[in-house]
Amino acid sequence: MIPDSLAPLANHLWQSTLFAGAAGLLTLALRKHSARVRNWVWVAASFKFLVPLALLVGMGSYVEWKAAPAIPPNVSAAVGQVSQPFVAGTLPSPRLAALPAAPSRLPAILFGIWACGFFGISISWWIRWRRIALSVRAGKPEQLGLPIRTVSSPSFLEPGVFGLFRPVLLLPEGILDHLTAQQWRSIIAHELCHVRNRDNLIGAIQMFVETVFWFHPLVWWVGKRIFEERERACDEEVLRLGSEPRIYAQGILKICELYLESPVRCVAGISGANLKKRIESIMNHHIGMKLTAGKKLLVGGVSVLAVLLPFAAGVIRAQEQANERFEVASIRRVEIPDVSAGVPVFPTTGGVGTSSPTRISYHGTWIFALVAEAFGVPGERISGIPASVKKARYDLIANIPEGATKEQYKRMLGNLLRDRFHLRFHLESKSVPVYVLRVGKNGPKLKETARVDAVGTAPAGPIGAPDADGFPTVPPNFKGSTGRPGPDGMFLTGQDVPLAEIMGWVQDSAGRPIIDETGLAGRYDVKLHFEWKSRRPVEPGRAPSVFTAVEEQLGLKLESASRPLDHLIIDSMDIEPTEN
Repeated sequence: MIPDSLAPLANHLWQSTLFAGAAGLLTLALRKHSARVRNWVWVAASFKFLVPLALLVGMGSYVEWKAAPAIPPNVSAAVGQVSQPFVAGTLPSPRLAALPAAPSRLPAILFGIWACGFFGISISWWIRWRRIALSVRAGKPEQLGLPIRTVSSPSFLEPGVFGLFRPVLLLPEGILDHLTAQQWRSIIAHELCHVRNRDNLIGAIQMFVETVFWFHPLVWWVGKRIFEERERACDEEVLRLGSEPRIYAQGILKICELYLESPVRCVAGISGANLKKRIESIMNHHIGMKLTAGKKLLVGGVSVLAVLLPFAAGVIRAQEQANERFEVASIRRVEIPDVSAGVPVFPTTGGVGTSSPTRISYHGTWIFALVAEAFGVPGERISGIPASVKKARYDLIANIPEGATKEQYKRMLGNLLRDRFHLRFHLESKSVPVYVLRVGKNGPKLKETARVDAVGTAPAGPIGAPDADGFPTVPPNFKGSTGRPGPDGMFLTGQDVPLAEIMGWVQDSAGRPIIDETGLAGRYDVKLHFEWKSRRPVEPGRAPSVFTAVEEQLGLKLESASRPLDHLIIDSMDIEPTEN
């Protein structure tokens, strides 16, 4: 299963691969036409790797109708499946998350492998570029009456155009002694064609694409197609200008006998590509047909669709998300005079495998808790709640369609807050002090849960009295965490819980957000005793600090740092929810 952090990259590579496949089919349809047209099709396929469709989809997602039309489920599903096949799974029991789940080590490992390839290829390109730059610098100017600067060099490189924005024609010394005047004119026409079409700049961008996406074989294959079609395009141009095919072909073969090929693709030379096919095309005086009006319309239509389709996907997604609602939802304000009483009961769900919709219920919760759950921003990073709303408490009961994902559930909750409380807000990124959670020098001391996957497990029994060490007892099949606060500290018991849930308890006493950088992605059975600062006071010396407890009991450590985190600023909202 692909980690969530890698899903956007996987989707981008999938989309770019599909785009390149479509480009390949289009070039087949244009195989009898000009090579320059096919060259631009391949260039577009390559440049797509640098432009994630998520940008266009994101632009489309800002397009909304006040009364969003219903999107047929089959259309929405098809768009989502084709454009983004790597998505998160269905939702377990929704909970208030204090911080993201522990990340996998796989992204860090893959990044290390990618970085090695990236720097290795970059150095290789630089060495070859440097070699040509030295040849140009050591060359002497030649006055040949050409529209670009010309230098001759004692190197054994073939004639080529060097430079991206101010091109220089690099000639090996003595080349005029080996070519006839007609051959020479044909070769120069070929090089000037590269200059007019900015082939060096396109080649440099293609080299960058190959360096960044070196691990994708299709990128190199597309690059080869670009290289071949640009050479054929210049061959066709030379023939179109009136050069005699036999003389032009002899000139190319003579250069291949005497000189080395250009070592990088951003230096346009005369040889390269499939030389045998090029010579055959030249001798047959093959010049691709010009595009008819119908073909121009086809190519233009495909180009427009390449932009409009992802934009339309964003529009469809925005309308689909705008239409996501709970099947049944009841929310009302309740009066709980004593803030210490009626502690909120956060989401509970129906049993596993039930055919009825999942039932979500909150009792006596504060509005910031609902906002935090809906928009993924912890309560301490939510501000702007009106004073009249801040202490109000609410009951929420809602039905969610079975099989809904966690993200869908959050959007349903967010839409409910917008609809019923007229919530309006914006996000701001602020750098704030945090604690970074890392593995201690002696390694983690966490006990991984022995997982037994079974459907229809009997419901867990009630939480029992404290054991001999003061920790609350839980039944064997209990999944979750519970704590017993008191004057001697917090006694936390967790079974089959991720590290994020454990740190959710610790974070209150630490006093700062906790960012998990341990890479521990398992589920654990935990007992943790620490000083609990956020509720009842603890008598001195009765419990270790959270920092000591985390290090000694879990084998982890909390280190002070600063990180940019999203803050949700509420612009306006009502205290009383409106009716359905």
